[in-house]
Amino acid sequence: MTSNRAMASAAHTSGQARQVEDVRLMVDTIPTLVWSARPDGSAEFFNQRWLDYTGLSAEQSRDSGWTAALHPEDRGRVMEYWGYLLASGKAGEIEARLRRCDGEFRWFLFRAEPVRDKQGDIFKWYGANTDIEDRKRAEALLAAEKRTLEMIANGARLADILESLCHTIDAQAGNIISAVMLLDTDGAHLSPVAAPRLPEGWIEDITPLKVGPGIGSCGSAAFLKQRVIVSDIATDPLWVNYRDAALRHGLRAAWSQPLLSKNQQVLGTFGMYYPEPRTPSETDLRLIEGAGHIAVIAIEGERAQAALTKAFDEIAKSEAELRTIIDAIPQLIIAIGTDGNFLYANQAVREYTGLTKEELGSGNYPEVFHPEDSERLREQRDLAISRGVPFEYERRVRRRDGQYRWFLTQFNPLRDERGEIIRWYATGTDIDDRKQAEERTRQENFALREQIDQVFMFEEIVGSSPALKTVLSNIVKVAPTDSTVLITGETGTGKELIARAIHKASQRAGQPFITVNCGSIPSSLIASELFGHEKGAFTGALQRRQGRFELADSGTIFLDEIGELPAETQIALLRVLQERQFERVGGSRVIATDVRVIAATNRDLSTAIAAGDFRADLFYRLNVFPIHVPPLRNRKEDIPMLVEYFVKRYAEKARKQINKIDKDTLKLCHSYPWPGNIRELQNIVERSVILCTGDTFWIDEAWLSSQDAPYPKSSGPLPQNLQNYEKELIEAALAESNGKVAGPNGAAAKLGIPRSTLDLRIKQLHIKKYSFR
Repeated sequence: MTSNRAMASAAHTSGQARQVEDVRLMVDTIPTLVWSARPDGSAEFFNQRWLDYTGLSAEQSRDSGWTAALHPEDRGRVMEYWGYLLASGKAGEIEARLRRCDGEFRWFLFRAEPVRDKQGDIFKWYGANTDIEDRKRAEALLAAEKRTLEMIANGARLADILESLCHTIDAQAGNIISAVMLLDTDGAHLSPVAAPRLPEGWIEDITPLKVGPGIGSCGSAAFLKQRVIVSDIATDPLWVNYRDAALRHGLRAAWSQPLLSKNQQVLGTFGMYYPEPRTPSETDLRLIEGAGHIAVIAIEGERAQAALTKAFDEIAKSEAELRTIIDAIPQLIIAIGTDGNFLYANQAVREYTGLTKEELGSGNYPEVFHPEDSERLREQRDLAISRGVPFEYERRVRRRDGQYRWFLTQFNPLRDERGEIIRWYATGTDIDDRKQAEERTRQENFALREQIDQVFMFEEIVGSSPALKTVLSNIVKVAPTDSTVLITGETGTGKELIARAIHKASQRAGQPFITVNCGSIPSSLIASELFGHEKGAFTGALQRRQGRFELADSGTIFLDEIGELPAETQIALLRVLQERQFERVGGSRVIATDVRVIAATNRDLSTAIAAGDFRADLFYRLNVFPIHVPPLRNRKEDIPMLVEYFVKRYAEKARKQINKIDKDTLKLCHSYPWPGNIRELQNIVERSVILCTGDTFWIDEAWLSSQDAPYPKSSGPLPQNLQNYEKELIEAALAESNGKVAGPNGAAAKLGIPRSTLDLRIKQLHIKKYSFR
């Protein structure tokens, strides 16, 4: 008896050890830096990703040793906030820079959460650090663009605007040295106008810099009109003439982005130097491209502002001459009277809106401003005009093709010699790209907070059964790659959750995740939905529309119910998978796309191929990495955890306090076969929570209507049963036709399928058709 108890105790201890090891493995595997601390705030644990990232050992990191990885400028602020959280016992988050093992600092979001015992006392702190460097850089670029527009509106000098831009870029890392060079009036040389951290001696050596091939990074970029990346000046042939001077001043890497006007004329270059050899990452390329975009805005804005100033100076001389000049300015400009009524619009306005001078003069034309903005801004505009001071606002303006774009509209009064306002001039600057970038940043922030809130859960995939662990293991393996994934499983098993988990664990996590339910879209519209269409491509196509593949560019597209695609769309999808390009419906232009494809179906595609409903070559392209999601009846050990998760979720939503789950309810849930899988369980739990009046959760047995429905006993796996039945049908047809496949009396005609399909299935099922002759 004693021996049996000892063995049971040892087995229990061993089981606990395995569970602890599984948890530790999971914590070390999740793509987040995770840590824990004692109630007094001293660190006691860091997961392997945290240690690998910082290069610190577990011993070096314990207690307060982890603070060595903080940026010196952030250390005091973080520790002060950490002290506040310890004193208040509240959860919190703060942004700070964390040193990577190679010495580079990146921005992270630090989040801490206290864990309390039954008495309410804190017995541990858990935390996670999430990399937000890309978001911080995007925010910095948005702020720089806004600041640039403000400085242009306030009449700042171009050199000051570009100097401010360089300061913003240099602040992204301690080793960045940025510089802006503008094209001289001779069109053959470049001269630096903003380079706050560039050595003076180097500036003297390259002023002016000739434009041409093989003239360093900037001279070559201006000549080629394309970005030039030199990872090591010491070995690159482009730097033969300037190599010694560059190395003498401590410059080893040089990247240059040409600044091009809308008509592709060279304005100058934006350069980034480093004191060590360096190859740019995707983040670096976005940074230099974004900085170059802002520099172009500043240069063209300064030119437009100069032209507008010149126009104001000449207004007293000739109204006709003024209008000619304003028409030459590429900005949208309108003039309105002191009462706010329209007087005049320049050529750019007419070209953008498609309205004629006569239409504008008569006032009889369609509204060009977005109705929501007109209602929102009408009172604000009238009040600002009555004050007589310059003002601005953002609004959407309809282009001649019907598309609305965001514009920054700035109003300035024109006064006479007595200082009286005689009219107002309004200029419109296209800021639609900036607005979209802001929206993307907001969405990324929202997604980031959701990710942090669920840091200890693999998305909403709840469970610990062996069948589910296999699925999660496959997700971890395939997510970092760009391989196409085919997810199979019954309806309601959570195939979309699997797809989202793959996307969020991939390198495309910060890019769009676009979902398309192929079974819910009419077959006549599915091609337009996926690939977009041109204006007039079919009845009702009143304007050009982007398809889901364009919206998902650089991200992931999830094609649910892929087995429902019509044949012609299957061909187009196959082309996308093979060649990474497509054409819009009604269009001829080939559009390249960089999209990861994840497909899902609850159908047996092998049977669909045999029936001629699905292309075999498309199946093989999709089935690169198959993942089968098990039905709920095959992972019953997950049911208690799922019930608890859904009860908590819907109780919080319904603002109810449910603390217990009825034991008989758990038994009922465990015995029920759940033909609708997790979706059915979720709906049943939500209904039960709504009807629950106490603190105990229960399910009415009558709601499980199909619980007593008999399930036929299987003689083997479903695909094998289907293949056996299919083989019997084909062999019977061959016997009736004496082994003949084609012709009116052949087996293909008897089965009602094409000859090519029957030949394929005979080969796949290893049927010897000659034995029936």
